[in-house]
Amino acid sequence: MEKVRLILADVDGTLVTHEKVLTERAREAVRKMNEAGIAFAITSGRPPRGMQMLIEPLRITTPIAAFNGGLFVREDLSIIEQRVLGREIVAPVIDIITANKLDVWIYRGTDWFVHERHGPHVDREEWTVKFPPTVLADYSGQLDGVAKIVGVSDDLEAVARGEKAVREKFAGDVVYCRQSDHSCQPQHPAVSAARSQPYYLDVTHPDANKGGVVVTLSRMLGIPAAQIGTIGDMPNDVPMFEKSGFSIAMGQASDEVKKSATYVTDSCDDEGFAKAMEKYVLDHISV
Repeated sequence: MEKVRLILADVDGTLVTHEKVLTERAREAVRKMNEAGIAFAITSGRPPRGMQMLIEPLRITTPIAAFNGGLFVREDLSIIEQRVLGREIVAPVIDIITANKLDVWIYRGTDWFVHERHGPHVDREEWTVKFPPTVLADYSGQLDGVAKIVGVSDDLEAVARGEKAVREKFAGDVVYCRQSDHSCQPQHPAVSAARSQPYYLDVTHPDANKGGVVVTLSRMLGIPAAQIGTIGDMPNDVPMFEKSGFSIAMGQASDEVKKSATYVTDSCDDEGFAKAMEKYVLDHISV
């Protein structure tokens, strides 16, 4: 393994516990990495304001990747760069999610829109991100500049069906051919669709995925991907595992996610993040 110069961490279920607590042991692990010259960055499906409470206690100075990489901001939340969904994509995605009987949320810039003030998971999300949503009965006036669409339901099979339907419509590997010269080439997917939690389907720009976060941070910070370590717990973390030098899956992750990682640590409720940093990063600094 090459020398580690950057650790990129998922937030929910990884850096913080299921009750959204950033433990003192996790803070101490990040502090020790900073002292050792190892940069620390975070990425999440959360909006920027939903990660603001982590910046000061962890002394984060690296670009923050919100919306799974749809929006990169500085520690003062000013925008570095963003990737939003095309207007022609937003309405069809909403239609597919609705057809699969999921509630729909949309995020534009710093705004969060919902149909029902206290719909499924709205109250918990508000508690997590520390700001309330705006309630709209109709999203037709909010189709420009959308960073993320979320399908929400406690019917986990419906969420899985919605993910499959969106991918089949917009994110499959399609080959198109020009009639003029009969040449064929892959068509880039129109969206990235992945579950950030079993009950959340996140739909973002095709380059707004956590694999893209590794690539972008590598470019922004001048750190080769082989010198970046990643840690997460959900299927949408697997793309960043694949792009980084080494990866760590949380103990509560599915077998599929664990098989995709280099190492496996304990759960987020048993100091899995801190233990992973101590064992796989800090203990190897002088090696």
